[in-house]
Amino acid sequence: MVLQIGHLTSIADYFVICSGNSGRQVKAIAEAIRQEMAHRFGNHGTIEGETAANWILLDYRDIIVHVFREESRIYYGIENMWRDAPQIPPTEYDLQALGHLLSEPPTKMVPQAS
Repeated sequence: MVLQIGHLTSIADYFVICSGNSGRQVKAIAEAIRQEMAHRFGNHGTIEGETAANWILLDYRDIIVHVFREESRIYYGIENMWRDAPQIPPTEYDLQALGHLLSEPPTKMVPQAS
């Protein structure tokens, strides 16, 4: 799920929310996103929650990715907290590559120092 939140808050423009069925799956999803962002934009972002793998947050400034373990996603109900945010239909994005949404480097991203 992709929510457009920029008009509701200054913390980001988009939330990407997804889930896995196990801690291992959640870690794998988060790592795949990290690799894709590093490959496309040279940005590794900031990551939180990797050890517990119940809710991993990847922060790319204007895009924040939430990777939940399914039970945690239900428990926290983050989609409900942002119910006023428009949801971008799945036909407009490719989650594997964050395709259409990231066709150019996000505007708030700052290049990582080498």
